[in-house]
Amino acid sequence: MKPDNEKKSRKTASHSVFDPASVAHDKNIQGAQEGSVNRVSLPVTGMHCASCVARVEKSLQNHPDVTAEANFASGEVQIRYNRKTGDLRSFINTVKDLGYGVTLEQKRCRIQGMTCAACVRRIETALSRLEGVTEVSVNLAAEEARITYVPGMVSFADFRKAVEQAGDYRLIEIEEGEPRDTLEQERQKRDRSLRIKVLFGVLMSILIMTGSMSHMIPGLRNLPSMWTHPVLLVLTLPVMIWAGGEFFRGAWTALRHRTADMNTLVAVGTGSAFIYSAAVTLFPHWLGGLGMHAHVYFDTAVMIITLILLGRLLENRAKGKTSEAIRRLMDLRPEAAHVLKNGGFFDIPLAEVEQGDTLLIKPGEKIPVDGTVLEGHSHVDESMITGESFPVEKSPGDPVVGATMNQTGSLTMKALRVGQDTVISRIIQMVREAQGSKAPIQRLADRIASIFVPVVVVIAVLTFAVWMLFGPPPPWTRAFLSFISVLIIACPCALGLATPTAIMVGTGVGARHGIFIKGGEILERAQKITAAVFDKTGTLTRGTPEVTDILPEPEWESSRLLALAAALESASEHPLASAVVRAAQDRGIALGRVTRFKALPGLGLKGETEGLRIHIGRAGENKNSGTDKSRIIEKLRQQGKSVIAVSVNGKFAGVIAVADELKNASRETVLALKKMGIRVMMITGDHEKTALSIARRAGIDDVIAGVMPADKAGKIKELQSRGEIVAMIGDGINDAPALAVSDIGIALGSGTDVAMESADITLMGDDINGVLRAIDLSRRTMKTIRQNLFWAFFYNVVGIPVAAGVLYPFFGILLKPVFAAAAMSFSSVSVVTNSLRLRRWHPSDRSFQETASLRPENAL
Repeated sequence: MKPDNEKKSRKTASHSVFDPASVAHDKNIQGAQEGSVNRVSLPVTGMHCASCVARVEKSLQNHPDVTAEANFASGEVQIRYNRKTGDLRSFINTVKDLGYGVTLEQKRCRIQGMTCAACVRRIETALSRLEGVTEVSVNLAAEEARITYVPGMVSFADFRKAVEQAGDYRLIEIEEGEPRDTLEQERQKRDRSLRIKVLFGVLMSILIMTGSMSHMIPGLRNLPSMWTHPVLLVLTLPVMIWAGGEFFRGAWTALRHRTADMNTLVAVGTGSAFIYSAAVTLFPHWLGGLGMHAHVYFDTAVMIITLILLGRLLENRAKGKTSEAIRRLMDLRPEAAHVLKNGGFFDIPLAEVEQGDTLLIKPGEKIPVDGTVLEGHSHVDESMITGESFPVEKSPGDPVVGATMNQTGSLTMKALRVGQDTVISRIIQMVREAQGSKAPIQRLADRIASIFVPVVVVIAVLTFAVWMLFGPPPPWTRAFLSFISVLIIACPCALGLATPTAIMVGTGVGARHGIFIKGGEILERAQKITAAVFDKTGTLTRGTPEVTDILPEPEWESSRLLALAAALESASEHPLASAVVRAAQDRGIALGRVTRFKALPGLGLKGETEGLRIHIGRAGENKNSGTDKSRIIEKLRQQGKSVIAVSVNGKFAGVIAVADELKNASRETVLALKKMGIRVMMITGDHEKTALSIARRAGIDDVIAGVMPADKAGKIKELQSRGEIVAMIGDGINDAPALAVSDIGIALGSGTDVAMESADITLMGDDINGVLRAIDLSRRTMKTIRQNLFWAFFYNVVGIPVAAGVLYPFFGILLKPVFAAAAMSFSSVSVVTNSLRLRRWHPSDRSFQETASLRPENAL
């Protein structure tokens, strides 16, 4: 315990006051055993005063046996609690519910030695028990773990120790920016090792099978078993010790930790066959005296190990293909850059490029980092980032994105974002996190996997007992073979691979088409969407207003009216003003000099040019200048256009209509979403008539108009309160609050300014059809996951009873252990192969039509 004077000084530093409840909490904790008391320093953000401190302390001390002392100066909360009744995660949630933040760190680690879903569950449990760890996600297919923890409470050394104590596993820290090649090299090394073992196993299987069937082979029929059995024993030993050694080492490690996994099943099954056969070979008369059939099963043990190793080899190769998307993304980055140093350009590694460097990009080279063009003109292929097939013209001042391809001319650029800050690096990180995530549907498989192996062992023992008691003669042989078959056919691997492989392939193929999905949970929610809410400007529309109509009075010409209006608008920063100026420039109209310019709040602009007094205002609000022509204005507004009235020397001169035109694909996208059974809505800050006109042309019936950006989130919550699962689609900047509160936030954006933080799904480029692609991909990925889980469960539910001999009384069918091993290997490979079918997914009109039939209730 700390001295009283130290406690007093800490209270003063934290700006806390005396609280009798705190004393009671202290007494409760002091009454507990010292070993059961935990102390944690929680880094909290957002505390600014003594009242914040009091709120945090009071809320935390509502938990049983907890004392809390907050210090807003250091941004820390010291918590003492009884580990038997307290939970760090609940403390963190309490602080967050109050509106404060908790600083947590996340570490990515590679895990070696996992073989099935039981391994995943065991490692997650071991890491979750560490004090300071708040969340753990282990991915069997990616062979990675993501650990979220409170900094200072726990370290990587603690993670490694916990994982190693959980079994025969090895934890390797992945540094930020570490090449994915490291994992690929390890996978290739594993592939080579498995290939050699499989080839060796096949060779030995042929020899041992020949020896086991010597009584059927001419020239070998008369060989006595006292000669053949010892030879078979010697041939089997290297397969058991070397090729199959990993199963026995894994089983022994699991046994030491009082757990069981797939290695246990294989080791017990093949080990039983080998030990019995060795006993028959070494002590034939003794076993014969016990009435046991003196038959050897060396061929069974060797072929089972060989087939399972073959399955692991195929599985290892298939899992390598699931992470292909990351490798492709990393290959987009060039290895070097031409940097201006001491008056000349020199080649340096990409990692050494610094912010502010001047770079040269030659024709046909990839742009190394994000930045801005300083000199030169060229066309850049940005399809690998935005998905747009047409090259984009680049001139001085234009932004460029790293990993895109310069085509026609040389460019000199200034590096603005380098290293992990570039768009391509952020995309790689997003895809990596998505592939390492879990869908909620996986939790069922994880729970089953945690008890799967012990249950299978019990079933195998019961199978042996039933055959021994009730089986026809010879009971020992059938009981023994059925026991082995049950152990071997059971496959927790398929359960563990069903979800992560599909998520890895689905998110990977999405990234290839400019669809970046943040994880498995997002995929699962996206396929349940019932309502899609579109922002208008920049989402349904082009986002760049254009002049659509110029309607002058009879005494004025259109070009003259546009010239006067554009001259005055050139001094304004309003979006509509830029549209008028752009229209004049496109027509080659020279703009006059403006004097006495003045902006009139709510009334528009006024000024003088070419000796004329010009007044521009919103039509209908400038009656004092004679600019109200209600019939014309109303007709234009009904078409969804903003109307600018122009008066010259106090007399109405005409109107200019400006509209933000619909994107070509907007109506097609809306109709396709309706066909999927999704309610489509539009939300905008425009007045109702303009909004209704745009919505009508887009095919949208439900409109929420006159909503400020800050109020959009509230409208989304209203829809959610009615039971809707809402997708918000916006440009990802002004719509960030609405994107964050929606069930699925979908942000459209270019490669340079994408709201990756607010949105759950980010679509590179501004093609609104990407919304359809994202929903289509999520539904197809979830369909694949359900298929995988169905077949994984179905395989075990059907396979285990068949292996136990349930068909024997009716059809005389008894599954041999060798066929059980082949079936087990096939189950894992089939799940991964089914997931790999997603790689063929491609956004097409046909896929959008088919998506309507892929609703959750029709998933299988």
